[in-house]
Amino acid sequence: MKPIFCRYPLSQCLQRTVHTSACTLPTETGKANAYLVRHSKTSDALLNAHQVFDETSDLNVVSATTIIGSFARQHHHEEAVHLFSRMLVLNIRPNEYTFGTVIPSSTTLGDLSIGKQLHAFAIKMGLHSNVFVGSAMLDLYAKLSVIQDARRAFEDTQKPNVVSYTTLICAYLKNEMLEDALELFKVMPERNVVSWNAMIGGISQTGHNEEAVNFFIEMLRNGLVPSQSTFPCAIIAAANIAALGIGRSFHACAVKALCKFDVFISNSLISFYAKCGSMEDSLLVFDRLRGRNIVSWNAVICGYAQNGKGEEAISFFKKMRVSECKPNSVTLLGLLWACNHAGLVDKGYSYFNQARMEDPYILKPEHYACMVDLLSRSGCFRSAEEFISDLPFEPGIGFWKALLGGCQIHSNMELGEFAARKILALDPGDVSSYVMVSNAHSAAGRWQNVSTIRREMKDKGMKRIPGCSWIEIRSKVHVFTTADKNHHQMNEIYTVRINQELKIAMMISHSLLHQHLAGADQQPKSPSVQGT
Repeated sequence: MKPIFCRYPLSQCLQRTVHTSACTLPTETGKANAYLVRHSKTSDALLNAHQVFDETSDLNVVSATTIIGSFARQHHHEEAVHLFSRMLVLNIRPNEYTFGTVIPSSTTLGDLSIGKQLHAFAIKMGLHSNVFVGSAMLDLYAKLSVIQDARRAFEDTQKPNVVSYTTLICAYLKNEMLEDALELFKVMPERNVVSWNAMIGGISQTGHNEEAVNFFIEMLRNGLVPSQSTFPCAIIAAANIAALGIGRSFHACAVKALCKFDVFISNSLISFYAKCGSMEDSLLVFDRLRGRNIVSWNAVICGYAQNGKGEEAISFFKKMRVSECKPNSVTLLGLLWACNHAGLVDKGYSYFNQARMEDPYILKPEHYACMVDLLSRSGCFRSAEEFISDLPFEPGIGFWKALLGGCQIHSNMELGEFAARKILALDPGDVSSYVMVSNAHSAAGRWQNVSTIRREMKDKGMKRIPGCSWIEIRSKVHVFTTADKNHHQMNEIYTVRINQELKIAMMISHSLLHQHLAGADQQPKSPSVQGT
């Protein structure tokens, strides 16, 4: 017999439960509890648990919560919510553990409406300030990106614990509210490895990789032992700033702390060494890894591509096929990227067409954009234009930027200006397209056009994003921007630079003088001088 779920509106069920004149809990029954202790961990027990819930007349809050929890653990979240509704119809008053069990089910379902109803129930019953209920509500709002409600749930929670703080920190970082996350982290009464992991991973994902590296170092100084989840975040942050020395020290730290790596740490190390240009170390980690997955293979292929080794990437892809590891969209993107950097137009076209014939679902807009970039960088503008016109979707701004980049390399002014107009039609405030067209005119010596574009940028209030570079010295990364005056050793750096420029200027002047004197000595003397 198929179980019948309670489908009354939750608010109606709550009203019946809250306003019942005598809300006395029934006596403890052994039937439901004993049944669940014996069978709740088996998948066949789910249907029978439903029957126990509906057929047992003397359920109490403990046994009802246990049954709901059994459904939630078996990932039957809709049924868990329906059972909660049925519980209210039966005048069984939920406690904090009931809410702590059913709220995560609404979170997993991604149903904000049910979550808010559950929150309202908890408020009416005076349970919203309980740390278990508050943390569950905070997690719901955080994962569904309702940041103001998440903050309110945190503020309503009495004595929030480390889970509450960490959940709100993750919510801030997810919404790129870095300052709020940092302030909350500073006032945490207690921090654990999970809290530090949240900060390191979240800061790195928002693009602040140097700060993420510093957070990991601070974590070590505070005496915490990183977990298997900590190292991938820290290693990838070091990879994103190409801090080879720092990343090596993180690798050594992982060896000392963990002895044995899981596949996530190994994959992050493969990617790290590849991004830092050390393909030998990347392959060494790959060769030692047991239980390689598609991410492991992709990390090496993309590493070869990034370092301009197209033939090596293709050769490694062939090894991957022999290993029977099925390529995915990232694999194809790495191959196209490798062909792009090495100028292997025919091979890139071959891999793209092969994917289009054998597995068209693997193709995504970024693969098409990579092909446009490959063709335009190689100067195949006619093919690039035809490729764009045959796209199965409307090209976005990335396609026209790829075409514009190729036009800049080969000084194709006419097509470059056409691509720039397309970019500005999609995003009138895009500064990079103005800069690229300006650079293309500059390379072609069209200074009047350069002046016109720069004047137009100035009139529209556009500013170039300053270039950025960094250097690692003694395991410390120093970041510089164009015309940087913020570095604490600015005076010393500019003094050294001026001295170097003076030395170069003196060397050039001495060389020119020497060439001039040598040329004067080789000139034939005039007759008047010879006769004297």
